Amino acid sequence: MEEKTLKRFTTAKFLSFALGFFGLQFAWQMRIILSGPVTEDLGASPFLFGLIWLAGPFTGMVVQPLIGVLSDKTKSPFGRRRPYLMGGALLSAIALWALPNSEIITNTIGAYLHLHLPELSALFFAAIMIWILDACVNIAQGPYRALIPDVVPQEQHSLANSYISLAIGLGSVVAAGTAPFLKWAFGYQMSINAQFIMAALAFALGMAWTCSVIKEPKYEHKEEVRGEKFSIIKSLKEFFALSPEVGKICWMQFFSWIGTMCMMMYFTQYCVHTVFSVPDLSDVSEFVKASYDQAVLAGTNFSSTCFALYNLVCFLVAIPIGVLSVKYGNRKVHVLSLLSMAVAFAFMGFVTNVKMVAFLMALSGIGWASICALPFAMLSQYIKPGTEGSVMGIFNIFIAGPQVFVCTLVSWFINKHAFPVLEGINYHWEYTFVIGAICLTLAAIIASRVKDKTVGEG
Repeated sequence: MEEKTLKRFTTAKFLSFALGFFGLQFAWQMRIILSGPVTEDLGASPFLFGLIWLAGPFTGMVVQPLIGVLSDKTKSPFGRRRPYLMGGALLSAIALWALPNSEIITNTIGAYLHLHLPELSALFFAAIMIWILDACVNIAQGPYRALIPDVVPQEQHSLANSYISLAIGLGSVVAAGTAPFLKWAFGYQMSINAQFIMAALAFALGMAWTCSVIKEPKYEHKEEVRGEKFSIIKSLKEFFALSPEVGKICWMQFFSWIGTMCMMMYFTQYCVHTVFSVPDLSDVSEFVKASYDQAVLAGTNFSSTCFALYNLVCFLVAIPIGVLSVKYGNRKVHVLSLLSMAVAFAFMGFVTNVKMVAFLMALSGIGWASICALPFAMLSQYIKPGTEGSVMGIFNIFIAGPQVFVCTLVSWFINKHAFPVLEGINYHWEYTFVIGAICLTLAAIIASRVKDKTVGEG
């Protein structure tokens, strides 16, 4: 099949390309920050919220591979990928609006149908909205990654993925920092509803801009073989047949994401209970809870500050990592980035000084910027034309799978390691960082064995 030369992207075009992912990350970060308070207000226990949180990895393992294959085979005037990008963004925007209004919506439905709905109906509705939101984010995310080899020249793939890392870092910082900044600068406290609406607009408008500016090439589809059916097993076999290096990249990504999720899921608990020495408050009197209100608030605020630093560093180093990877190779840059994150996590397993923890979180942002970019650039070297969506969808299994592992086994491990304190018990939340450091080190070792493929190599 005749290959068509793709035009090199300018800085302005890279920024337009990344804007949609900025909106996607904005929405995802808002879901992470605010879905807990919304569901807790509706009566969700921590365990039930954990089950709801599994929406992300489960939909990632199921939705992205399926949507990836479908996007490879899609024929429309709008393109192969853009229908999924825009469709996912619009459905996510609806879910973002509905989630904080779950109680109002269910009460309205009950009144209209003259039904007395149970108290948990609002929580059930909110859970459905979270699952829809997570599914739609995955609908957009896989084809978005697959769009890179569709429209960007191969020698710029690392840079394109670095711009996505930049969008992830900036989207997270803006999403987390807008409401606190408005409160600090103008004394205005945004409501939860307003923040969800802001996320919905960011996702929909950002994706609309990217879809309008980035034009997909016209594809010459081969005549389809009659009776050919979609098979995930066939797609998996073809995926791992791409190159022996693909398996290494998948295992590298698997351990990278175990380490990363150990931090993302449990860092706030680590700040509150380990750094600020607040005991477990799930089974204590209201008097004891009240006595720790200020410490809990201080720990939570410190966690937010650290996350802002983490994502700010990701934003600042995203493009330099892409430039360095072009000069020195994806493998070398990624190994060093993963090791910097592993070192940061290892120290967090043993220190509780707030300044040191903040510095270590900032340092780990280097690894996060690399994880968001270079594994995809490494994999894209082995993708056959016409299979980009299915490959990226299957690759997402090695991102979503580790999240299930962390949600279940790591949580169980921490739950088994309680220790007595003056007013009850506490848990060794710092163990999550020890586990994370070990897994990131394993990922770096595997990454060091991945061969960089030169441009033009068969």
